[in-house]
Amino acid sequence: MTDWILPFFCGLGASVISAWGVGGGTLLLLVMTLFLGVDQRTAQGINLLFFLPTAVSALVCHWKNGYLDKPTLKAAVPPAAVLALAGAWAATALDVELLRRPFGVYLLLSGASLIWPGKKKDGKPS
Repeated sequence: MTDWILPFFCGLGASVISAWGVGGGTLLLLVMTLFLGVDQRTAQGINLLFFLPTAVSALVCHWKNGYLDKPTLKAAVPPAAVLALAGAWAATALDVELLRRPFGVYLLLSGASLIWPGKKKDGKPS
């Protein structure tokens, strides 16, 4: 009966953190796989469902406020769609254990890039 309480509060916390601009979905993914015993594929699917409404909302707000860089958008969407399809295929075709390690490395590198930001050409941190 109360099996939903911990996942509910984890999702609520991830939502709040995501609203602050932090990677709430990534944190939710880690909590689900490390602490709630959810398998990697299911957690990734839940994470995608968690992300899509946020992304659509942000896209609409940016469109209305004129913040979308249309040339960059036109250049980024086609390869992003192809790579998203390739990623979806890999997630369903490959063994979960094989996917877990590269994803962990990605998260470590992503975290390190936040701790130690690179420098722009003008010498200032990015």
